[in-house]
Amino acid sequence: MTQAESMDQTQSGNGSPQQPRGDQTVAKTLIWIGVAGLSAALAFTVIRAMISRQPVDPTSQRIQQLIDEANSLLKTLDDQRHTG
Repeated sequence: MTQAESMDQTQSGNGSPQQPRGDQTVAKTLIWIGVAGLSAALAFTVIRAMISRQPVDPTSQRIQQLIDEANSLLKTLDDQRHTG
């Protein structure tokens, strides 16, 4: 047996399985990239939702009230038509 083979057996025969460190590093890097990507997507979604909210203005509130009132009147008319 050569000296190199002897050293290989000694290093690998110590009872602990050796895993390639390159694969572990790549896996950890990919996991962290995924976590960072998900965090960025979540932050983007939250910020976009906050920006897209338009301030409440009295005109649109009044229009909505008028629409609701008109719908209520139409419902009352329909009820009267069906009962009478």
